[in-house]
Amino acid sequence: MDLSSAKWRKSSRSSGDGGTCVEVASNLPGVVAVRDSKNPQGPALVFTPEEWHAFLGSAKAGVI
Repeated sequence: MDLSSAKWRKSSRSSGDGGTCVEVASNLPGVVAVRDSKNPQGPALVFTPEEWHAFLGSAKAGVI
């Protein structure tokens, strides 16, 4: 999948000290991409918007 047009953003909860963070790109049609901010050239996980929202809902509920 071509992620060259992805607009990556870090969580507002991420610290600015270069710690462990993920970046999310949700500007791509039909997908949400997630990557390690320390390795931006590395692999990215790609989810459907429905999968991503289910993950976020579970994380907020403390299920995962």
